[in-house]
Amino acid sequence: MLIRWRVPKTIQWIVKLFLIYLVIFTAFRVATVIFFKPKSLNITELLPSFWLGLKYDLRWIAFILSPIVIVALIPKFSPFYSDRNKKIWTIYLGIVTLLVLFFYGADFGQFAYINARLNADALIFAQDPKESLQMIWQSYPIVWILIGLFGAVLMMIWMFRKTHVDVTEKNLSIHKFSYRKRWHLVALLILGWFMYGFLTLKPLDFFRAFNLNDEFKSNLALNPFQNFFTTLRFAKPDYHTKAKENYPLIAKFLNIESSNPQNPYARVLQPESKALETQPNIVLVICESFSMYKSSMSGNVLNSTPYFNEMCKDGIFFNRCFTPTFGTARGVFATLTGVPDVQLSKFATRNEESVKQKTIINNFEDYDKFYFIGGRSQFNNFTGLVNNINNINIYEEGKYKAQKVNVWGISDKNLFLEANDVFAKQQKPFFAIIQTADNHRPFNIPEEDSDFVQRNIPLEELQKMDLNH
Repeated sequence: MLIRWRVPKTIQWIVKLFLIYLVIFTAFRVATVIFFKPKSLNITELLPSFWLGLKYDLRWIAFILSPIVIVALIPKFSPFYSDRNKKIWTIYLGIVTLLVLFFYGADFGQFAYINARLNADALIFAQDPKESLQMIWQSYPIVWILIGLFGAVLMMIWMFRKTHVDVTEKNLSIHKFSYRKRWHLVALLILGWFMYGFLTLKPLDFFRAFNLNDEFKSNLALNPFQNFFTTLRFAKPDYHTKAKENYPLIAKFLNIESSNPQNPYARVLQPESKALETQPNIVLVICESFSMYKSSMSGNVLNSTPYFNEMCKDGIFFNRCFTPTFGTARGVFATLTGVPDVQLSKFATRNEESVKQKTIINNFEDYDKFYFIGGRSQFNNFTGLVNNINNINIYEEGKYKAQKVNVWGISDKNLFLEANDVFAKQQKPFFAIIQTADNHRPFNIPEEDSDFVQRNIPLEELQKMDLNH
């Protein structure tokens, strides 16, 4: 039909490429449903997500193909003008396809890890490239992933070339006709329509997905490109405060009676009857990536954390304390400062304007202060955070006798043993922070820990108890 209408070969090729990319984008959305769909949702409930997702996909396919249409307005730059042009545009499509597959691969990894689409938060890991790359290398079959990725790109390049040859062969019997630029203009109008938003009155934006009022439905509708490049706008820390305007309300809520204009939020609390009358040693243990829903305290019938459960029963368990976002750095920041880390795409520990905070730990006078971490304290700038503690003694990778197990340094068991050796030598009361890492990938266990018994739970049993969701 396109040949009969004397549509230029470039536009015929664009139509074929468009269909190929549409199949790729749709296939990844279907795969998202297969691997991550909550059992509570029916397929029919996801139809609005697929419809909206189609609009997002059409937008990004239009971004991919529009350069070919625009440049090919000049005949000598057309993919069918020469073999050299064919090679250049095929390389362009190969690079773009590599980016598409990379983004979707990273997106699947992010979805499996924190149940969310790839967004600008992923750039946080680029700020510690050494640890991030080592963690990926030690946790995933990177060699096989790269082989599969480049294999898929080579297959797609072969398909692009084949469609180019098909278009050329189908037009051999057609009499030579003038280069009709009007078809390029029509193609650009259609692609521009897709960029604006297919069948939408207002420009299609990122926030449209959240009108679906369901986390999975919203994530399913978005594709990683739309999500990533939109959230890049939030990557730079910013704030808009109305604290002065709402000060009376805040002061009432916090029971502030300060009249000091230099420090209007200052308040003095006198010790209660339960205040410490002695100077006990205090050890604060921060368990990185310790998932509540996997623990015995959540009602996990596998009794996965019996010793923690025992401590909770014999001590005080704060069952209403939770985090609304991901990131160990956010949790450590909130724990040590009492201030939530609400920055969108950058940890407060990495923001020079927010990392300097007061901490109640400094109110433990005549105490020695310690911070223990199995790896490098520079990761996520934990150094900058704990340096808010006066005269802090930092123990990190390179200061331990135990051997490094993985990217996160020594094992948690050896971290506790090394910390205990330091505690045994103290003559003064001390406040110590121990930050663990073994609950984080790549989940290595030292060879000497032979008393550790691994239980292999059948996947069917895990799915039956819905522990994966």
